[in-house]
Amino acid sequence: MKHQQIILASQSPRRRDLLKQMGVESICMPVHLDESIHVNEDPSLYCRRLALEKALVGWDNSKKMLPVLGSDTIVVIRQEILGKPQSKEKAYQMLMKLSGQTHQVHTSVAIVYKEKHEVVESISHVVFDRLEENEVKAYIDTLEPMDKAGSYGIQGYASQWIKHISGSYSGIMGLPIYETSKLLGEFE
Repeated sequence: MKHQQIILASQSPRRRDLLKQMGVESICMPVHLDESIHVNEDPSLYCRRLALEKALVGWDNSKKMLPVLGSDTIVVIRQEILGKPQSKEKAYQMLMKLSGQTHQVHTSVAIVYKEKHEVVESISHVVFDRLEENEVKAYIDTLEPMDKAGSYGIQGYASQWIKHISGSYSGIMGLPIYETSKLLGEFE
């Protein structure tokens, strides 16, 4: 890859670590934008739109010397998008909704550099075990779920509830390495 350094339009330590694992150094430059879902917006389109908007805002805010990577991860169950919980009660509701069910994790990655921008998406399927109320409440008390889509992180305590995944483990964490690597290759 030509660009050994990029701007990451995020403050996610997980994304930064995954990029580093790929040999790509990143400068974190979080962006703030309205993440509201548009009326009748398909989960896949929503995720792709947010990743691209983050990258575009990052590009506009940058010195325009390095590619800017934006990414977004959402959890979807029965076409309902589960974002980051706004309260412990919302986290509880989300986790109980996922209990004993299969859901999808969509992660989109966008890169903007000069006049070019591209977006890719990874969709993984995750099967949760049936959860007990007391274990969900104990998990929420750790505060781990509070900054994660769907109220859980596959790399943390909640991993013990996951019976099966089909797709990208790193995509579920927040940055699909395979897809990101291929996308970065398009900007050489």
